[in-house]
Amino acid sequence: MKHFAVITGAASGIGRATADIFIHHHVPVALIDTNEEQLNELKQANPHRTILVYKGDVSNHKEMERIFSSIRTYTSSISTLFANAGINGKVTSIEAFHPDEWDQTIQTNLRGTFLTVKHAIPFMKNHGGSIILTSSVNGTRTFSNIGMSAYSASKAGIAAFGKMAALELSSYHIRVNTLCPGAINTSIDERTYRDDAALENLTFKKETSPFPVPAADPSEVANTVYFLSSPEAKHISGTEIVIDAAQTLL
Repeated sequence: MKHFAVITGAASGIGRATADIFIHHHVPVALIDTNEEQLNELKQANPHRTILVYKGDVSNHKEMERIFSSIRTYTSSISTLFANAGINGKVTSIEAFHPDEWDQTIQTNLRGTFLTVKHAIPFMKNHGGSIILTSSVNGTRTFSNIGMSAYSASKAGIAAFGKMAALELSSYHIRVNTLCPGAINTSIDERTYRDDAALENLTFKKETSPFPVPAADPSEVANTVYFLSSPEAKHISGTEIVIDAAQTLL
């Protein structure tokens, strides 16, 4: 039986880098993203690997049911789940936040993580495995990025959910860990919508020198995901791992 790795938000950024490393190590993967074109490009670039491609919105229960039902026609075993899909969404003041825009970020990031984990559990209960969630330093370690209240709330929620899931799923030998990346060179800013007028009087500046370490490449996070999926990490669960070269300690 083939043990699959499932990766959401796999078309670009951290998700794409993680897909690349699992494919490189000949691990069968199921990739989920709203950008089907980029997923298919990755599949076509690796014709001799087992790659399942699914277009879907992780916050949509019916779509996630459909995707995991399709995955079951190929395998009944998921060894690694990387619940990574997320958006920055609207960046604005709390006062100016429209409830629908708030909900969109919470739904995609927090509900999407919940639904991804929920539907993967039946594939992992019989043999255990590793679940990795993508949170952020925003909402867990730093709170100075004004305007990102919805994003930070969703990422703090993911971190708490990860701890609850780690305890609940431990009896099935399923490990759950949460990554908190700092500045990473990805395309997430393309799905960020700043309301500069609402933020104009809400900016706080730290009087510090530029940090000597630049933003990380997505592969830095992908390597951590691969480690957490391996037997070498078999006693690591319920942990938040910050990947930011200490930048948020300032």
